[in-house]
Amino acid sequence: MKHLVIAEKPSVARDIARVLHCGQKSAGCMEGKDYIVTWALGHLVTLADPEQYGEQYKTWSMDTLPMLPKNWKLVVIRQTSWQYNAVKDLLFRKDVADVVIATDAGREGELVARWILEKSGCRKPVKRLWISSVTDKAIREGFAHLRPGKDYENLYHAAVARAQADWVVGINATRALTCKYNAQLSCGRVQTPTLAMIAAREEEIRSFVPKPYYGLKAAAGGISFVWTDASSRSSRTFDKERIESIYQNAEKRLKITEVTKKPKKSWSPALYDLTALQREANQRFGFSAKETLNIMQRLYESHKVLTYPRTDSRYLTTDIVGTLKERLEACAVGPYRKTAALLARQDIRPSKSFVNNAKVSDHHAIIPTEEYVRLENMSSDERKIYDMVVRRFLAVLSPACESEELSVTGMIGTERFTAKGSVIKNPGWRQVYDSDWQNIEDEDDIEFSGRDGADDFTAGQGRGIPDNLDTASLRPGATLPVTALSITKGATKPPAYFTEGTLIAAMENPVKYLKNKDKTIVRTLGDTGGLGTVATRADIIEKLFNSFLMEKKGNEIHITSKGRQLLSLVPPDLKSPELTAQWELRLQAISRGKDSDRKFMGEIQDYTRRLIQQIKDADGTFRHDNLTRHKCPQCGKLMLEVNGKHGKMLVCQDRECGYRETISRRTNARCPVCHKKMELVGKGDAQRFVCSCGHKEKLSSFQERKKKEGKGGNKRDVAAYMRKQAKEAEQPLNNAFAEAFKNLNL
Repeated sequence: MKHLVIAEKPSVARDIARVLHCGQKSAGCMEGKDYIVTWALGHLVTLADPEQYGEQYKTWSMDTLPMLPKNWKLVVIRQTSWQYNAVKDLLFRKDVADVVIATDAGREGELVARWILEKSGCRKPVKRLWISSVTDKAIREGFAHLRPGKDYENLYHAAVARAQADWVVGINATRALTCKYNAQLSCGRVQTPTLAMIAAREEEIRSFVPKPYYGLKAAAGGISFVWTDASSRSSRTFDKERIESIYQNAEKRLKITEVTKKPKKSWSPALYDLTALQREANQRFGFSAKETLNIMQRLYESHKVLTYPRTDSRYLTTDIVGTLKERLEACAVGPYRKTAALLARQDIRPSKSFVNNAKVSDHHAIIPTEEYVRLENMSSDERKIYDMVVRRFLAVLSPACESEELSVTGMIGTERFTAKGSVIKNPGWRQVYDSDWQNIEDEDDIEFSGRDGADDFTAGQGRGIPDNLDTASLRPGATLPVTALSITKGATKPPAYFTEGTLIAAMENPVKYLKNKDKTIVRTLGDTGGLGTVATRADIIEKLFNSFLMEKKGNEIHITSKGRQLLSLVPPDLKSPELTAQWELRLQAISRGKDSDRKFMGEIQDYTRRLIQQIKDADGTFRHDNLTRHKCPQCGKLMLEVNGKHGKMLVCQDRECGYRETISRRTNARCPVCHKKMELVGKGDAQRFVCSCGHKEKLSSFQERKKKEGKGGNKRDVAAYMRKQAKEAEQPLNNAFAEAFKNLNL
């Protein structure tokens, strides 16, 4: 008898098949003496659409709401039905004794496999492979320690409850809003609070009033001193008259009152979880959250050089410590060879700063695997993400950075002035990075109002004592001549607009960005890890772009008119992060066997009834303010002009029609005049690049110019770019509700 292994993707299935010596390839599987390895393609089975629960649901009407299925139906996804049929045939082969679930180790991965078993009616014994990397070693060890499928029944119940709850609330609220306001409106428990957070940030920026502040900077003895308020210890004040009075009455000498030297140790920033990696990759390289996740998936599945990416932990478990030297040896290549080899020769002492079982749920932090690395096989983007993870891994295992901090306090008359300096004695983990490295996580670029806003002011608060200054004469009682004294000015700044990086960080920890910090919200969001999960946040952001509820202006995210109107029409509950926090808390309890999925779904149905009644009773209007004079060539209705994530588009307002065309696309091509990025507009031979400075250039002329400069792409590169453009143009505008909307005629 044989064991049937179900992986989530073909690439993982190939790795497992190689380890299990399954060399015989057949339709939809690979077979060996003891094992048959097959795969899903993501989800092969999903919840049925409303139309399949009755004829009355084929027409969108308020009279049929709410839809609350008593017996849930599963359907095979049509596009991948051929693979489902192949897996089903294997499940019922007489020589298959049991099933090994080898999908991703998490709630959604469990759902992928269990729904296949449920839909097919297979009742054979189930075992579970639970691993965090897909190296040969991890696969062998995982199969040597397979767990009973019953251990993950509660995880499956939680996954089903999540899917059904999202269906009930999302589909009902979307139909209700669409029917009520005769517009294509969708909402959900995660996407709508995320959109509300963006709207709240924009409102704060609009209503912000800058407030000027002042300070003093003095140069004495080659040191730059900054005035410090004696009582508040602040180096700025909003009292202009006070600063001017101090300036006018200041003496020409500074008397030193205190000199302190103290050693300081600083440790490396924590290992990456997915959110921290996505945020930093966005800020460093401009990668979207989805792009970073996709790159990580390739490094995990194809190259097998990094561990499971969808993790919310920045710590390792104690059982990983014994593998750290092997991981160091595997990544000791190229720019990491010297540091990794040195660390591998030393004893590794696990510290609670990076090893803590209590802070790891399903998966540990993202680190290199034991697989030998071939950097030449990676793309440029893959190298960037891999470099981030490896350097952080090496830094965490390196000793602390040791420095000596010098602080000098002096008095000019009765006013206090301070200066600080620091000398690195032993760089420690900082040697892993370049000399100009900065910890992006420490940069408070999403701070609330009151940020410093003047370079001349903030510069005075930095390194006031030069590294090469002879500090032997600096002692209490000494006096220094004041060679320069100046008033510094600044103004408070509003908070910055969200970028994809800061938005995904805010979704993880939305409490600090909320105006109403209710204790219940704070507690539940803290317990559940914010809005959504690390596995879903990138898709939520993409969905908000594809639904044209928000748009990009440069790297900034702005809410659209459609998004702003939607928030005015959505019931308050769906705009609050408290709802999704409470759901996640309940789902986690269900996965641990401490709550009932049936009880949860009963409460969700009651909530949905109240939600639909709220929408029915509401008094509001919606209007398209982006209608154009362009008529749809297929149905004749006026089209909408929208800003997609990659450029401007014309979209037919009739969802059933679905016609759209690209007006322009943002590109990486630089203008030869001002060097800004240009847009590509037009179709076919008429395509041309247009820059905001007024420069215009035909695509053919641009290609010819680049060819002469020696930087042009070949025909294959150009063809690949055009195929990518066409493919993106064909993607659904709103993936989650595309099927639900397709039969709606507005």
